[in-house]
Amino acid sequence: MNDRIADRISQELGVPDLVEVLAERVAGSEFNSLLLAVYDRRVRNLRAPALLQQYRKNRFVQPSELDMIALLEQELQTLRFWKGCGFEPVELSPAAQWGSCSVVGTVSQNKIVSATRQTEIVADATNSIALHIADLRRRRELPVGEPARFCTVHRHIRTQEIKGGKGFTAHFKIGCIVSAGRDRGDHRWECQALREQMQAFQSLFREVFKVDKIRWKLQQRGGYEGGMPLIDRLGEYLEREMPGIALEMEKTPLPNDYYRGVQFKMIIDLAGKEWEIADGGFVDWTQQLLEDRKERLLIGGFGLELLFRGMHDLL
Repeated sequence: MNDRIADRISQELGVPDLVEVLAERVAGSEFNSLLLAVYDRRVRNLRAPALLQQYRKNRFVQPSELDMIALLEQELQTLRFWKGCGFEPVELSPAAQWGSCSVVGTVSQNKIVSATRQTEIVADATNSIALHIADLRRRRELPVGEPARFCTVHRHIRTQEIKGGKGFTAHFKIGCIVSAGRDRGDHRWECQALREQMQAFQSLFREVFKVDKIRWKLQQRGGYEGGMPLIDRLGEYLEREMPGIALEMEKTPLPNDYYRGVQFKMIIDLAGKEWEIADGGFVDWTQQLLEDRKERLLIGGFGLELLFRGMHDLL
């Protein structure tokens, strides 16, 4: 759709290679200045009644109808609990570095709300945390090999249409958790990091949100070669270190270039209905950012706002 619109505009303006010119032949700083000038010129022609009309039609800017104080209390409970599990809360900027999701991941930039000044609205806080970790490594504030554990609760925004119950918006709160470390051989770091995250999720839901019925699913992904398959190594380790865990393993790799080695999912029973509430896995983002194949990163997140809606019968 975007390509068709761009082609039509190019033809109407008589500049057949308009997109190529702007994308390839205009320097980044000049392109940013051009956009700022265009937005400044266009906003001068915008009158207050038209502003209100546009606001009413724009699904990205509508506020949530949820109880703000109750939701904030749930966020604080999450952050305090995870800090007690060894994950340091970090307050992220409402803006992310432009390209945060599409450069190191496999996410199309069309799914992200891009902005000027080399920024985009946060669509996935784990990408922002990965950049933060890589920057700390590069500046030697986080020495090579030293583990890092961060968490946050952040309102995300994505361009996909949200399909759900009444009141769902294009923006929503996600509780995120990120572990960074270095390859120690025999998948030892991966085993420890996954156990720590799974325990942090499981204990949070049982002790804070009083959800008892929890089961896990490990799904095999590509990207880890040599020795025992990562999913088998993790399965043996988790069954030994987390006795009684309800664990299912899917060893048939599915088309998925986002995660590497293994993706995990947490499913809960809420009022007799199962919810796939948490998702995560190993990614190679810090390997790419630091150009170091020994770097390791595990990300996870859960639908905090979805959980809030479910617990308050708002679905």
